[in-house]
Amino acid sequence: MIHSDQGELDASSPRMNGKKLTIGIVQARFNQPITNALAAACKAELMALGVSEKHIDLVQVPGALEVPVALLAMAEKMKYDALVAIGCVIRGETYHFELVANESSAGVSRVALDYQLPVANAILTTENLAQAVARQTDKGRDSARAAVEMANLLEEI
Repeated sequence: MIHSDQGELDASSPRMNGKKLTIGIVQARFNQPITNALAAACKAELMALGVSEKHIDLVQVPGALEVPVALLAMAEKMKYDALVAIGCVIRGETYHFELVANESSAGVSRVALDYQLPVANAILTTENLAQAVARQTDKGRDSARAAVEMANLLEEI
């Protein structure tokens, strides 16, 4: 059943069953208090959806620009049903924000398309720290749900 308010599948949907899945998570350490909260929310939701903790692999990288190369390495192992990209890019006073936000997102999408592997993108791009804090738990949870749903969907297709 689809919730009309959020467009999410109900937890009882077969697509939200993570019992048979192996999930890889790549977490950027830059803005680590935020990315730690994202990763914790993601892992907790994955386990709530039935993914065994022993089937969740988490690796850390320096920042958002390094996330795609770690995702690529995980995708090449061919052992994951889905991946999750976790990071936090907060706007500063230079063009660097746009560069990091755009390039990290493009790299995440490229891995998903090149490997036909679901990659949930939980790299926050916010104007300030308060926005990041406000989004960290929900976005972590949502990325877990997207990873599980898409892994099961691709198995169905």
